[in-house]
Amino acid sequence: MSTTPTRTPPTRKAPEEAPVTSRLSVLDRFLPVWIAVAMALGIGLGRLAPGLNQTLDHVQVAGTSLPIAIGLLVMMYPVLAKVRYGEIDRVAADRRLLVPSLVLNWLVGPAVMFALAWLFLPDLPAYRTGLILVGLARCIAMVLIWNDLACGDDTAAAVLVAVNSLFQIVAYAGLGYFYLKVLPGWLGLSTTSVHVSIWSIARSVLIFLGVPLVLGYLTRTLGERRRGRAWYEQRFLPRIGPIALYGLLFTIVLLFAFQGDAITRHPLDVARIALPLIAYFAVMWTGSFALGRSLRLPYRRTATLAFTAAGNNFELAIAVAIGTFGITSGQALAGVVGPLIEVPALVALVYVSLWARRHLYPDQGDQPVTEPDQPLAEPVDPTERVPVVLFACVHNSGRSVAAKVLAEHYAAGRVSVRSAGSEPGTSVNPEVAAVLAERGLSTDGEAPTLLTYDIAEGADVVVTMGCGETCPVFPGKRYLDWTVDDPADQDRPTVERIVDDIDRRVRGLLAELGIGIPSEA
Repeated sequence: MSTTPTRTPPTRKAPEEAPVTSRLSVLDRFLPVWIAVAMALGIGLGRLAPGLNQTLDHVQVAGTSLPIAIGLLVMMYPVLAKVRYGEIDRVAADRRLLVPSLVLNWLVGPAVMFALAWLFLPDLPAYRTGLILVGLARCIAMVLIWNDLACGDDTAAAVLVAVNSLFQIVAYAGLGYFYLKVLPGWLGLSTTSVHVSIWSIARSVLIFLGVPLVLGYLTRTLGERRRGRAWYEQRFLPRIGPIALYGLLFTIVLLFAFQGDAITRHPLDVARIALPLIAYFAVMWTGSFALGRSLRLPYRRTATLAFTAAGNNFELAIAVAIGTFGITSGQALAGVVGPLIEVPALVALVYVSLWARRHLYPDQGDQPVTEPDQPLAEPVDPTERVPVVLFACVHNSGRSVAAKVLAEHYAAGRVSVRSAGSEPGTSVNPEVAAVLAERGLSTDGEAPTLLTYDIAEGADVVVTMGCGETCPVFPGKRYLDWTVDDPADQDRPTVERIVDDIDRRVRGLLAELGIGIPSEA
């Protein structure tokens, strides 16, 4: 008995197999280099202008010189403009993810950093305090990059970031006072080097986190309302994203201009600050990943749990350290060393996460990604992966419904077909339903559906029809934009012509996918 061999579609590496560093932007990929250059420039500036500190301190905001305050606010705003504040309730419903995340971020993480800071820096109280401030600042920026590179759950990561952003406003000052004043006293540890009130920390948090948080919320709300999420996330955010790095580098230059003499005289101090940070990243990520696996979370949410627990918001820690202790303080220096260590450490953990995915979650790996100009599947063999096509328009009541019904009829199960709309209507267009019914095709099971990230997530091909910038753009998908007239409020002959146009396009798409259509269909 002979069988006809089935041709395997050409594939390229799935996203998680591509080199991790190549998927970072140039700015993010070389972040340690830019930080090192900023440090060198700052040290050089400090030697050229030894009176710079006094000059910049003439005008202050919350005890911080105005140029530094501007740099800190600029550094925080783009990060907080990325947060999807309206999606908090979606992840909040998953208690298996939300509760462990809150425990790891606000109980375990600060405690681990407190222990490591005292273990590694018992004789350097200023650096120790700076690291404790770092441990209290939960990551709300770069974690989105690490999570994406590790193929984690992007929506869950964005929501946990939003939760952490709001929680920091409420809890950071109180936890700072607890770990800097209360807990050391209970344990009989020295607190003589810490002279800080809860209000001084709260003031720094409210200014350097609260102000950009409000601006970020308003920017997203107004931007999405006027131009839609696709425009906001695919066009606006990439434009303002680099501003955060510029603000960070500007702050580092000034910080090292003031700190240069102390750094050059004590280079080993930087190395000592780095050691507990490396240990912290390893302990928090490994423990969090193991917890997610023990809770039977899927890989994507386990990775999200691990990276959101391991990352830290160094921008906030630097802002609080400068606002509370001053720009020339050891606390501020400890915060600056953080991102220098975080980037290579978290990139390494991305590779570890992808390794764990292949070996611990073999059934949850992504299917190979096919080349856009090649067939996605061959007809026939039921053991093969079935390609997924999503048809999207504005109301999901006419064009996309017709395309879905026609594609399902012609493909006969060899393609999984979905349809959705950016602004779904209330029912299927009756004229479209009537034209399809004349051809023996029913729309009884169809209902307008909102186009969400979850619906589009598994699609191989996304076909848009007339929704323009209101249709979200999902990275890594093949896109086709069909110029098809809207059948709404059209007469029967016009609707028939529109359905004929869609029919022709659907047949062509299925042919590209390698789906044979019987001549009598």
